[in-house]
Amino acid sequence: MSEDAPRILVVDDDHDVALLVKTVLERRAGCIVDLAEDGRSAIDRVAAVRPDVVVTDIEMPGLSGLELLAELRRTIPTVPVIVMTAHVSVEYAVSALRAQADEFLTKPLDNARLVEAVTRLVEEGRRRREEARTTEVVLAIGAHPDDVEIGVGGILAAHAAAGDAITILTLSRGARGGDADSRQNESLAAAERIGARLFLKDLVDTEISGGGSTVRLIEEVVREIQPTIVYTHSPHDRHQDHRAVSEATIVATRRVGTVACYQSPSSTIDYRPTRFVRIDRFLDEKLRLLECFQSQAAASRDYLAPEFVTATARYWSRFGGGDAVEPLEVVRETAEFVGAHELTRRES
Repeated sequence: MSEDAPRILVVDDDHDVALLVKTVLERRAGCIVDLAEDGRSAIDRVAAVRPDVVVTDIEMPGLSGLELLAELRRTIPTVPVIVMTAHVSVEYAVSALRAQADEFLTKPLDNARLVEAVTRLVEEGRRRREEARTTEVVLAIGAHPDDVEIGVGGILAAHAAAGDAITILTLSRGARGGDADSRQNESLAAAERIGARLFLKDLVDTEISGGGSTVRLIEEVVREIQPTIVYTHSPHDRHQDHRAVSEATIVATRRVGTVACYQSPSSTIDYRPTRFVRIDRFLDEKLRLLECFQSQAAASRDYLAPEFVTATARYWSRFGGGDAVEPLEVVRETAEFVGAHELTRRES
């Protein structure tokens, strides 16, 4: 399936109807289709995959289709929504349109009309997101050299392609993991590849604190660059430095609207991502970023091997679609995370 395949969320408590819509859109429109059985589960799914279009029934238990539509208009106003109903009355159509539905379809569905509406609204939704998107100021924080490149190297490459300002803050020189001077030079080379500014601090490797001096170092950088998006370690990690940096970052970036935690090779099974960002077009660039860290590759760090990195990205694509994904645990979010196809569209 194409890496730019439209992502559609179908919401209907009638499993047979949902499966029919899914089959039609996959076979006739080449879409990736996710299903949700009610409005409340749909809200969670929308947050995880950011679909191009939502197709929802009106009458569902719990949160109705119109209530779901109102919530989507409040939280993600750019996403197109198609409302389906078995009722053909003018009252239902007016209710849907007043709730700002983009299309109103009656059951039984006309498959050709469904495909036409979805195809048209995919392009409309991407245009809306492109127009609404503002340039982001990105801060990626890691305990050691190569941490952020492993965790969000693809996402950072996508931000670079979109023209966003990128800063990498590395809090130690990683002396316990190799020669500190070599690792510093490797970090500089990786940052230069994506046009990122690099702050390389000198906290003691394996002895980084989650408070005090670490918080102050991060706060200094935050005050200087005023980030809109921050990526950092997850607290669900076996490495004490990673946990400490996560703790300090959450405190130091308390006024930053969007903060998310990336996966490290030492993350535990408690790492539970809630956002899956496609990096199909940026996986090769991530691999090139990791090639900069030759001292670590020479030390047999298996997690830097291209086949390991690629396999990890392919695994997470089960949840995010496409061929390659980087997962994130979202701490808080005001700026919208943008999928790979959207970032690339700004480049072209």
